[in-house]
Amino acid sequence: MDATKLRRAISRTRLAPVAAFPKRMLRVSKHNAKVLKVSARWLVTSREHHNYTYDLTTLSRSHLAWFVSLICDTPIAQVRTYLDEIESDEHLRRHLEQAIAGADRRGLADRQVRYARRIGWYAIVRARKPQHIVETGVDKGLGSCVLAAALLRNAAEGHPGRVTSLDINPEAGYLAKVAPWSEVIDLVIGDSIASIKALDRPVDLFLHDSDHSRVHEKREFDAVEGKLAPGALLLTDNVTTTNVLANHAERTGRRFLAYRETPVDHWYPGDGIGAAW
Repeated sequence: MDATKLRRAISRTRLAPVAAFPKRMLRVSKHNAKVLKVSARWLVTSREHHNYTYDLTTLSRSHLAWFVSLICDTPIAQVRTYLDEIESDEHLRRHLEQAIAGADRRGLADRQVRYARRIGWYAIVRARKPQHIVETGVDKGLGSCVLAAALLRNAAEGHPGRVTSLDINPEAGYLAKVAPWSEVIDLVIGDSIASIKALDRPVDLFLHDSDHSRVHEKREFDAVEGKLAPGALLLTDNVTTTNVLANHAERTGRRFLAYRETPVDHWYPGDGIGAAW
């Protein structure tokens, strides 16, 4: 290519972004307008200020089913059955709606029950049949109830288990203090690290969902390592923010996989589940 043709080619390359600017601007504007619309609707319809709840998109739910199928070595059809099971549990749903409506903290929670990625927690417990789950971070107790619902189903099939739910806030877990769910939940108030060290029975499934700082997450996984039963599964609710569990898995010779959820009609981009086994 001679010098003149080269200069013309460079000129066209430089002008291309300028010429495409209106089309690019339109696409960005449409995206931002959609986000603003969803955000404005959420501001006037939701009461939540953290631990946001929402439904998953159909595609995201499908990906979650495959994630659970892989880490639990369970047929995908069975996993889908478990997801349907928790979402169609009207007994649990009515309890949660009534408990939220009558709670002192009802101004900070939406009455409509949406489980998001927690349906994955449920399916994992149904698939693996753990005898002892340890969950750090309870907040209202929505996740604790989901885990308990799975344990109650397991018990009805001959596989009993319990969940030890740890939180530093004395007001945590108000949703999980009603039978039958409370019958399989041991709510422990105190520092999670100290509580983990005080555990007196092996842990089959550990779920980090407390202080999401990198340092604290690492301390929890380090603390629970010596408490784990053979073949235990480690989960983190912090997988979209840190690589702590992935690093822990590599250091301890485990496999690791991450899932990221996609919410329906919510400004929040979603969280995820990290698994090491």
